[in-house]
Amino acid sequence: MIIAVDGPTASGKGTIAKGLARHYQLPHLDTGLLYRAVGRQVRLNGGDPDDPLDAARACEFPDSLLAEPMLRTEAVGALASRVSVHKRVRAALLARQRAFAARPGGAVLDGRDIGTVIAPDAPVKLFVTASLEARAMRRFRESQSRGEDVTLDAIHADLVRRDARDRNRAEAPLVEAADAMVLDNSDLDAAESLAAAIALVERRRGEQA
Repeated sequence: MIIAVDGPTASGKGTIAKGLARHYQLPHLDTGLLYRAVGRQVRLNGGDPDDPLDAARACEFPDSLLAEPMLRTEAVGALASRVSVHKRVRAALLARQRAFAARPGGAVLDGRDIGTVIAPDAPVKLFVTASLEARAMRRFRESQSRGEDVTLDAIHADLVRRDARDRNRAEAPLVEAADAMVLDNSDLDAAESLAAAIALVERRRGEQA
């Protein structure tokens, strides 16, 4: 069983995807982490994340970079959003993501184009979303817990920019797959969101039985 989980930044899709992977005992891939690694590698190379050649060169990052805590910061998240618009970057990471999705027994992948590009034939697709205000507050609290010096207003403004880039980019824009089940968790906590996601997955599995 392949479960595709898409959604905008700070919607909670990563937490839900991890929970689904535990529940169904499936491997999980946070595809956004790959783009964060590319963004981080651009900076390590002294390059420009808005330059397609610099971004493409950064796709040759070492696997060890994926374990670097800095990848989870707001600054690197912003870089990931910028490098993800480049066609060569998306092409370079495409095979890696599809190979993971093709694992025997299935997998859970979360990102922004899983149900539309990476695994368009996935039998279960979720599109996780939340209000801009709820997402900004979540990301602000996460940043505070890491000791980052950032304001709620700055995070709100950054999410607006990232949403615009993700939805309007030419390559694999963020969009709900036609057969995706939408989960708005604006007013749900993590446990409630996971429970709602499991219920949707079970409903879809029942429809396909």
